[in-house]
Amino acid sequence: MSDSVFFDTTVLIYAVSEADSRAVAAQRLLAAGGHISVQVLNEFAAVARRKLKKSWKEISEALDDIRSLCEPAAPLTVTIHDAALKIAAEHGYHIYDALILASALDAGCDTLYSEDMQNGQKIGPITIRNPFS
Repeated sequence: MSDSVFFDTTVLIYAVSEADSRAVAAQRLLAAGGHISVQVLNEFAAVARRKLKKSWKEISEALDDIRSLCEPAAPLTVTIHDAALKIAAEHGYHIYDALILASALDAGCDTLYSEDMQNGQKIGPITIRNPFS
């Protein structure tokens, strides 16, 4: 299973949010492994700093933990960018969500765990799943 799932940023954020009821579910998902992208790592750092008020040391430690559980983070490439533009145009997703979808497609995943996208929607071979619903 771990080779076929991709995590949206929200899963990572909930995993480190001690006071959030979704933390345990997010931690279980991450412990099983999966794929992420550099974009997801960057978004995590931005949200953890701005909204969760984490220190840079806490963010670095959390990112180390996340990277130890997930496949190497997929880079953003021009090919992924072009695929994301097509996904955004065809499905109406914001470019940043489309980039995550394009990265998941590029990684060969069949499931994208995301709270922010349309639960159950299929984009090519990927099914978007809200693990918190």
